[in-house]
Amino acid sequence: MADTGLPANTPQDDTLVYFNNFYNNAGTVSYTQNEVDAVVGYFLKRGFDKVAAINTGGVILEQAKRDSIPVFKLLDTLEGINEVQLSNVIAQIINANRRKTSSIGYRQQSENQLFDQRNIIV
Repeated sequence: MADTGLPANTPQDDTLVYFNNFYNNAGTVSYTQNEVDAVVGYFLKRGFDKVAAINTGGVILEQAKRDSIPVFKLLDTLEGINEVQLSNVIAQIINANRRKTSSIGYRQQSENQLFDQRNIIV
């Protein structure tokens, strides 16, 4: 075989391997029904819409799996925080799992007053 100078594993080969193995894991369930119901129910109870609760629950389930902790333990750590704090935590978890070009932002009020603002008399 002649040396062509090309790498042995081309991007086309990687694509073929990916798509040939695409359906090998079809039908496997990663989460139990109890876990899914508990997570979705938690977010429904906290005032999320149904679609938002399902999508956020999926992110929480994935994060628990990545961190190798039970999802119920993760939900217990979220107890006792208010809605604003919950939104901030969820935004941080979602941002950790997204590309940096599409991160979710939230605004925090600045506690510092500028010198000029304090000296203006209306």
